[in-house]
Amino acid sequence: MAALREGPESTEVEHRTIVVDGVEVPVVHARPEGMPKAGVVVHPDIMGNRPLFDDLVRRLASHGIAAVCVEPFARVDPATRAATIDPMVRFGWIGDLDDAAQLGDLEAAADLLVVADDVQRVSVLGFCMGGFYALKAAAGERFDAAVAFYGMITVPDAWQGPAQRSPLETAADACPTLAVFGSADVWTPPADIDALRTAWSGRADCEIVVVDGAEHGFVHDPDRPGHRADDAARVWELALAKILG
Repeated sequence: MAALREGPESTEVEHRTIVVDGVEVPVVHARPEGMPKAGVVVHPDIMGNRPLFDDLVRRLASHGIAAVCVEPFARVDPATRAATIDPMVRFGWIGDLDDAAQLGDLEAAADLLVVADDVQRVSVLGFCMGGFYALKAAAGERFDAAVAFYGMITVPDAWQGPAQRSPLETAADACPTLAVFGSADVWTPPADIDALRTAWSGRADCEIVVVDGAEHGFVHDPDRPGHRADDAARVWELALAKILG
């Protein structure tokens, strides 16, 4: 996560669980040692919580932001989840995810930040599949702002399920949102981005950034071949501004 520069504040990081409707949801929680300026709930990519996101929440906290990253597959058996490192297998789980449960986990994590860190402003941020859910969460009433990195705007065919809703359906109701895409990302085709622009027409508080030539996942994982450090650093500054308000 090196493209997100280190901030000036010392941080504390912990692993814990939150209980949502009787389900224990693993999270990684970070806060600055001083009083946080804002909070952010992170929905990771399809591989879920792992050391990459420990580093992310720590870096966010170093900017004075209390942050918590939520495991998206908390309802998959923990042993299966831990043993499944093939993303194609995890793709098969997505159609079974329930929007109400996913968004409920994000909202419960926001409540944790309010109680544990005494923040008033809470944003939601996500990557890939997490960006898909960040766009959905943006249309609720819980979050003050949202940042979606290359989140799918419509539901991919392979992800269709009875409890999946397209982010585009509720995009007009979004809180102030920054959506970042790459022009070479097959998961967010130009027609979908144009449809999102139309939904946000007249919304000065909702911004779309398209990075020319960037592929899917170019921001959050420096080990990916498509990572673009300079572009990632630039959009991270926009994301921090959105989170901090």
